[in-house]
Amino acid sequence: MNPLLTLAIAVVTIAAPVTLGYAGLCWVKPFTTCKRCAGTGRTTTRVLRHPRACRRCDRGMRLRTGRRVFNTFHRLRTEANR
Repeated sequence: MNPLLTLAIAVVTIAAPVTLGYAGLCWVKPFTTCKRCAGTGRTTTRVLRHPRACRRCDRGMRLRTGRRVFNTFHRLRTEANR
């Protein structure tokens, strides 16, 4: 058997469940905790350490990247079928 074919089979065997698992996670739980504010929705300024609203998220939760991609493709598909 060709070693490159064996490597390709191993990569596909590992990548397929990981990809499907992440897609399932994005489907079931589309939001995740914001890493910048640790889910609080508030951060502090660099100089004086005054609390302010987190710019990256809304109330401590962010939309996962995979779900954002899914929403974009879904929107494109529905607009194309109009």
